[in-house]
Amino acid sequence: MEDTAAPHHAQDPSIWQPPQITARWWPVFLRNLLVWRKLALPSLIGNIAEPLIWLVAFGYGMGALVGTVQVGDTAVPYILFLASGSICMSAMNAASFEALYSAFSRMHVQKTWDGIMNAPVGLDDVVFAEMLWAAFKSIFTVSAILLVMLALGISHSPKLIAAWFVLAGCGVVFSSIALIFNALAKSYDFFTYYFTLFMTPMMFLSGVFFPLDQLPPLVRAAADWLPLTNAVALVRPLFMDQWPAAPLRPALVLAAYALLAFWLALGLTRRRFRG
Repeated sequence: MEDTAAPHHAQDPSIWQPPQITARWWPVFLRNLLVWRKLALPSLIGNIAEPLIWLVAFGYGMGALVGTVQVGDTAVPYILFLASGSICMSAMNAASFEALYSAFSRMHVQKTWDGIMNAPVGLDDVVFAEMLWAAFKSIFTVSAILLVMLALGISHSPKLIAAWFVLAGCGVVFSSIALIFNALAKSYDFFTYYFTLFMTPMMFLSGVFFPLDQLPPLVRAAADWLPLTNAVALVRPLFMDQWPAAPLRPALVLAAYALLAFWLALGLTRRRFRG
């Protein structure tokens, strides 16, 4: 008798189907919060130390040599220029580290995800919770840095409240992108490619340390589509107590990065767990 049954894998839903997210992501997020709570203070110090060193060394040191930087029609102190860019970079770094090293430890090394999915919690809920958790870690870091910047008197604009929400969105964007590499990684060494080939060039091509006008036209055209560039484009005017002149394009670019990156990360993670 001929066996006409289709292979089991052919009956599996596509790894690219829309996310199947339920309210069960919340216990996963809460679990990460409860574990991290024990190490919150050392973690916070580690996350804010590096950006503050950048700010003090370059903002006050190089700022004394540079003086002011022209942003549109406004001349701003270099330390304000740097602060508004470096805080976006801090959101990127904090979200990326959590969605790479910590998420990989829970997924691959400690097998925490496997243990969670023995309960009635789906993989989509776990990945969604990890993305939001990495974004939360970046928000926590950014909030602490904002308080330090306020104490230093770098900016006292009421529009920093709006900047905080933009930075929260940056956390979502970069945690989603980092989860793509988390799904592809076989070991921690793989993340070197992400930092060397993606994050480091983006830090220097996104207007964090110097105006984008200084870049060659072709490089500038490519840099305009980087997620960090668009984050800086939204945040810097708010530090200057101005509203962004054209906020729609960078907001849409960041939203597209977040949606597409999370979908891709989820699909690749589904494939990894089916393999």
